[in-house]
Amino acid sequence: MARRTEWPGDGADSSRAEKAPPPQDPAERARAVCLRLLTGTPRTRKQLADALHKREIPPEIAEEVLSRFEDVGLIDDAAFAGAWVESRHHGRGLARRALARELRTKGVDGDLIDEAVGRLDADQEEETARELVARKLRGTRGLDRDRRIRRLAGMLARKGYPEGMSLRVVRQALEAEGEDVDGMEGAGY
Repeated sequence: MARRTEWPGDGADSSRAEKAPPPQDPAERARAVCLRLLTGTPRTRKQLADALHKREIPPEIAEEVLSRFEDVGLIDDAAFAGAWVESRHHGRGLARRALARELRTKGVDGDLIDEAVGRLDADQEEETARELVARKLRGTRGLDRDRRIRRLAGMLARKGYPEGMSLRVVRQALEAEGEDVDGMEGAGY
């Protein structure tokens, strides 16, 4: 049997000993929690408030710490919303409706959501829908027209695109590919 050599600091208790115990002062604990959460990724005020509530930080202390973090610019829901919209629209191709839904779940104020998603204009949104359809179009070749339409329009719907725009973009893409789209309007498309 091979014998394991233990190195200094290799014992089971060493990792616990190296970590400082959490501060006992609730305000200090609240600051530590917020700083730790903000280190990895930006967060909304509501996300941080929920984390403090979960860790049983008294509400008045949580409010004081969150307000201070806002004052110094560590919490900025408007900047968070703008960055979220930019990232998720370009990265995932999400439409304004889906982006607004995601921001609401993160606790961003409605006015800030409207401002952030308002930066995306209808032309930009439609162009992104066209790019999404173009990427998926090749994978639907060989399927019948109705199934292709359902798949492509369904993909856009899941990303929050309006039905009218989705069907128009899908129809134009199929038409450009040489697919017969006559009668699409009459068939519920």
